[in-house]
Amino acid sequence: MKDFLWWHDGVIYQIYPRSFMDTNGDGIGDLEGIISKLDYLQDLGVDAIWLSPVYPSPDVDFGYDVADYRAIDPKFGSMRDFDKLLVQAHKRNIHIIMDLVLNHTSDQHPWFQESKKSRDNKYRDYYIWKDPKPNGAPPNNWLSIFGGSGWEFDQGTGQYYFHHFFKEQPDLNWRNPEVRKEMLDVFRFWLEKGVDGFRLDVFSAYFKDAEFRDDPKKWVGLRKYDRLIHEYDADRPEMIPLLKEIRVLLNGYPERYVVGETFMATFEKAALYCGDDLLHAAFSFEDFINGHWQAAKFRKAIKTWEKTLEDKCWPNYVLNNHDVKRSATRYRDDENDERSKVAAAMLLTLRGTPFMYYGEEIGMREGKFKKSEILDPVGIFYWPFYKGRDGCRTPMQWNASENAGFSSAAPWLPVNPDYVKRNVEEQMREEGSLFNFYKKLLKLRKDHPALMRGDLEMATVVPGNSLIYFRCLPEEQAMIALNFSSEPKKIDLVKNGAANCEVALSSKLKPNRNYDEQYVLDGNEAAIFILKSSAVA
Repeated sequence: MKDFLWWHDGVIYQIYPRSFMDTNGDGIGDLEGIISKLDYLQDLGVDAIWLSPVYPSPDVDFGYDVADYRAIDPKFGSMRDFDKLLVQAHKRNIHIIMDLVLNHTSDQHPWFQESKKSRDNKYRDYYIWKDPKPNGAPPNNWLSIFGGSGWEFDQGTGQYYFHHFFKEQPDLNWRNPEVRKEMLDVFRFWLEKGVDGFRLDVFSAYFKDAEFRDDPKKWVGLRKYDRLIHEYDADRPEMIPLLKEIRVLLNGYPERYVVGETFMATFEKAALYCGDDLLHAAFSFEDFINGHWQAAKFRKAIKTWEKTLEDKCWPNYVLNNHDVKRSATRYRDDENDERSKVAAAMLLTLRGTPFMYYGEEIGMREGKFKKSEILDPVGIFYWPFYKGRDGCRTPMQWNASENAGFSSAAPWLPVNPDYVKRNVEEQMREEGSLFNFYKKLLKLRKDHPALMRGDLEMATVVPGNSLIYFRCLPEEQAMIALNFSSEPKKIDLVKNGAANCEVALSSKLKPNRNYDEQYVLDGNEAAIFILKSSAVA
């Protein structure tokens, strides 16, 4: 496609750098490891890499507590390595997206270290400091999503500072013009280096209520945090002018992209923050990351997302990331990866930008850990009700050799024991593997503009627990049929306006051929058809 736009038409692949590939034998993945796998990513067919944070960090929250926004953590390599990654990725038409964590810093960041020294320090107002109530209590009822009060008392200066996450992650004061300038300069620094885009971590929490009013209470919620209506500690109206400013900055560079992780997202909330002069896109994970294996749930989520966006921006879809249980485990897939193939076909054929997560293409399962093995502090705090995020961050399974080919040393997290059979090298050899299905899907997207840019229309006649939809351009139409059941389903091609169509790809390795009136969709089958007629119901 001549006018191919990478972030709109392409596929973005998230890498958790600690776990992708280790080249220096310290058990932690590094930038050189990513560089060494660029040919693999190019061959797979992805168009961009989103890197989870690679900045210097004490790793209280494994990189999401940044100590320097303009440097590379030595455990990942050097700035020279990063520059090499940019060059080598761009040679392969692979774009680089950086993760920007701008709601908070590490408490080891020089700004916060200065901020703590005195109330009149130059950097004091870089963070959110408040006096205690007369009885010594915190300034208001705001909580940390990771547990406990969101206010930490500093004995040295007699005030509290606010942290939406761990106390080692103090929130920045975005109302301070100096902070705003510093953060926009961080964007400029990486843009000037040639970075292609940014993922903004919990961006909608940047601003807090200027009057520090208590959040209203509600009477339901598993955690204390969930028993508050987060009206004043996030989603403040000042966010919109800031996003406009960020978009103007990015528009000064060719084909740059910014996507936001909406804090406590709903479809409606995420849609507020994207548009022609705001973010290019914002994530909402409803029903895709948190839902069940039911066609009706996905159909409802897709229709709601499409309706809520109302063409104000291009949608995006994601099944996995560094914070949630892996989809193959979540959807209780069998060892034949049948459900994962259906999920892959859905992800890569919907109207919008698909985001993949490393290892998704081989159906990596959730790692299992005993309490004594858990590294994620969230899992340590909430055990046994929540075991943390380590399970979705285990090392990439490249081959059946020791440590799954990830490292010559003991990895920072144990490799999932199933790596001996479930690995890239093994699946490359198997025609019917999940890896090869992903590869065929990614190629099919590029070969058929309707799968990248076509409008989306739901089918009118659909068997139970199935999802059927069309992707339509004037010059080309495709039909996608997904069976979420183990039972066969008959598709009436005539009633769906899809008579005389050709199977372009089936997860069951059915041969490409024409079908006139009916197609039997096997249990847990995904099939993609190219229509011979422009008539679509």
